[in-house]
Amino acid sequence: MSEIFAVRKAQIFYPAAVIGQGFQSALMSKILLIDDEEDVRYSFQRIFDSPDIELSTASSGEEGLKMIPNLEPDLVIMDVRMGGMSGLETLRRIREMDSKLLVILMTAYGTTQTAIEAMKLGAYDYLLKPFDVPKLKALVANALKAARDMKQVVSYQPLLESEDYEQGVVGRSEPMQQVFKLIGQLAASDATALITGESGTGKELVARAVYHHSKRIAQPFIAVNCAAIPEQLLESELFGHERGAFTGATNQRIGKFEQCHRGTLFLDEVGDMTPTTQTKILRVLQSGTFERVGGNQPIRVDVRIIAATNKPLEQAVATRQFREDLFYRLNVVRIRIPPLRERREDIRLLVNYFLRKFARDQKTEPRSIAPSALKALEKYHWPGNVRELENTIRRALVVAKGDAILAGDLPLEITGGPETDLATASNASDAPATDDIARLARQLFDWAKRDPKLHIIPAVERELVIQALRETKGNQVHAAKLLGVTRATLRKRVEKFGIQRELQIT
Repeated sequence: MSEIFAVRKAQIFYPAAVIGQGFQSALMSKILLIDDEEDVRYSFQRIFDSPDIELSTASSGEEGLKMIPNLEPDLVIMDVRMGGMSGLETLRRIREMDSKLLVILMTAYGTTQTAIEAMKLGAYDYLLKPFDVPKLKALVANALKAARDMKQVVSYQPLLESEDYEQGVVGRSEPMQQVFKLIGQLAASDATALITGESGTGKELVARAVYHHSKRIAQPFIAVNCAAIPEQLLESELFGHERGAFTGATNQRIGKFEQCHRGTLFLDEVGDMTPTTQTKILRVLQSGTFERVGGNQPIRVDVRIIAATNKPLEQAVATRQFREDLFYRLNVVRIRIPPLRERREDIRLLVNYFLRKFARDQKTEPRSIAPSALKALEKYHWPGNVRELENTIRRALVVAKGDAILAGDLPLEITGGPETDLATASNASDAPATDDIARLARQLFDWAKRDPKLHIIPAVERELVIQALRETKGNQVHAAKLLGVTRATLRKRVEKFGIQRELQIT
């Protein structure tokens, strides 16, 4: 049976396999469905039956408009033809109420005029009935992601002392101060920007910071990863296609440029675009027009482009892999994001930021991090940049057994292998627990169970000091180095345990 969701008056057909599937792309999202057919409303409730989706329904445009202020939906899906106020008129009213609220229109009467009018009024997209349920869910997921991107305010203040921000470009280093200045200068204009930097440095975050501080803040922001979309589909994704343009193009598709009219389009990994797509992008930048794939009707849009790449585009231009004229069109203002190894002074800030962020996500108190663990993080070269640091902190929080992240909770490539830190052993060992150390610890606890008077940490610490001094023939400098502590710490331990008299060390 074909996976077609056919909508007709009082009759709906869809396969049982698609009912009740999880909707993993949208987290805690509100959708408002406006349709005068009860069967359609019921079907949507079953299709989007998920703990991550809150679906509300209205039977008319008038009812939907009344619900929006209190409901504050992330997305509105509605029929074009309804009793009372039409879908297009409802769309006009919605745009007047909230120009950033995304709307998907549905119609069983697909005409070119309806599509053009819908997009002119600012619809995110439209669907022709009957439609395919998986495609519906994919479209809704993309729309909800775009809605979250527009609502997620990005702070670029260098001082992030409070915790009342959702996400920010964190840094106090001099290289990041230059980035903040360029964000402010770009936000005040409509200039095209090119953001460069290694993978994981936060290029999309900087792009959204520019958007959130620009005069286009009330209009859409849509991000497209040019490297993640297959070559044959990228052109259709950006510019849309006409019905029958290629095999599988059963309906007309609206591309990201049309969806982003008057807004900001972020093209990530722009260096991976094919020459054909580069040519079309250049035309949009030069004339503000393009054609859908398989179409010949020019479509005019007003879109601000922010591009990003981790590739050296100058070299790509030299080898004719990237158009020189497009490079100069994109490279009006360039923001270079420094890799993390060039701003190590920001690592402490970023670690604290991620600890607070993950604590908010889990609704728990933020954990702390041991000085030796933080020191290891600051020394590491971070080939994966901020993204790698974020994942490292996330992993450490999972494996940490106490309230603090210890050096042993970090990957060995960061800590450089097992270490012994006598200075922190008396508080709770910060050394990586190798198999041998773990076996020794279990044996010590077995002894402690048999002898209640045995205090493990002081006894072990005292014996380690004695053995180190014997090994070095009483040389405190060499003994301290062997133990991984300072000479002053060793002298305190010698005095604390009376080892000086026992070994007759002067």
